[in-house]
Amino acid sequence: MTLILFGVFFLLVFLNIPIAVSLGLTAMIGLYVGGFPFSMFPNVMYASIGKFALLAIPFFVLAGSIMEYAGISQRLVNFARTCVGHRKSGMLAVTVIVCCFFAAISGSGPATVAALGTILIPAMVHQGYDRGTSTALLSASGAIGIIIPPSIAFVVYASCTDTSVGALFSAGIIPGILVGISYLVAAMIATRKNEVVMLPKASAAERWAAFKEAFWALLMPVIILGGIYGGIFTPTEAAGVSVIYGLFVGVFIYKEIHAKELIRVFVDSAVSSATIMFIIACAAVYAWIMTTSGVAADLSAAILSISENKIMILCIINIIFLIAGCFLDANSAFYILLPIITPVLASLGVNMVHAGVFLTVNMAIGLVTPPVGINLYVGCKAGNVSVGEICRKIVPFLIAGIVSLVLITYIEPISMLLPGLLGQA
Repeated sequence: MTLILFGVFFLLVFLNIPIAVSLGLTAMIGLYVGGFPFSMFPNVMYASIGKFALLAIPFFVLAGSIMEYAGISQRLVNFARTCVGHRKSGMLAVTVIVCCFFAAISGSGPATVAALGTILIPAMVHQGYDRGTSTALLSASGAIGIIIPPSIAFVVYASCTDTSVGALFSAGIIPGILVGISYLVAAMIATRKNEVVMLPKASAAERWAAFKEAFWALLMPVIILGGIYGGIFTPTEAAGVSVIYGLFVGVFIYKEIHAKELIRVFVDSAVSSATIMFIIACAAVYAWIMTTSGVAADLSAAILSISENKIMILCIINIIFLIAGCFLDANSAFYILLPIITPVLASLGVNMVHAGVFLTVNMAIGLVTPPVGINLYVGCKAGNVSVGEICRKIVPFLIAGIVSLVLITYIEPISMLLPGLLGQA
């Protein structure tokens, strides 16, 4: 059964069949070989997506789409540029800072790259930075979108492990900032020989004007996270609030969303949400077969038999997720691998909130890891560079990301400091 579940799945993936379809077909074959009734397929699919926590996904997707169409990208860039753009490596810092802010709005890595690429990449190139490195930096920084809350990946992880979404959100803040800093350092080293044109220092009036323009965009993550940690609403309710707030800002304050744009926003969000939920539904059936047939338990025992050393086991788990991230999105990887990894983590006494953070960081690195790193391809399109060039330029950022991953994995307080202070640990 193990050979069927993994062999057939990866064969289909290598044949360039969509992930959701590959999971679904493999699950159907697994049901047949395992002697399970085919009625389990729709039953498990429905049960897997009929969860209140997962309702946050379409809401956060819609909120991110609304804020993208509302024109917040340029406003965030302008504000960050007035603050640090005049400094050496200022545009590199602007890129990382804006990606972190936009990540806190969209919750998606590819959406962050798509929304900011056409603005930030030309700005960096105009200032004298190499186009390939500029595109690589944006692609890597955009991946922070699944670490900085609100994060769709955290919602899926929480659904798989019965972990608090709020605790995961607070745990992701410091690691997300750490990853962003590591990417900035890598970019500064990679571009140290570039002849850069310094931007003029913005006046206090220009900074104030840029802040006023960006204020409503900056307020959105404050409302979402403040409401959750203040006990005003649940993470799922916060997702709904973010949609209402986004519509209010886009239609009545920024006035950039009109009837035609609104229709496009809903259509784009519906397609994105349907894609995510279909992947989750098919992956859930796959995971159910793996658990019910005993494959997950056998693989968990095999991992634990390798070593009794916690440091070594965590290293092996990270390697597994890094490899998985080269081929799978976070949602698929969590449903496939968590039934195997969760018992191992439990036996090691690893806090599941902490585990959710470093596993998600693995998947963020996977977003910019060839051959399937989706952020790379979105970045290539936005920056007009070849896949070969960006694969060379991404190496310093992969190294920086892995260094951050090691720190986050083995220094638990990096993740657990804020949940502890908020009483969520």
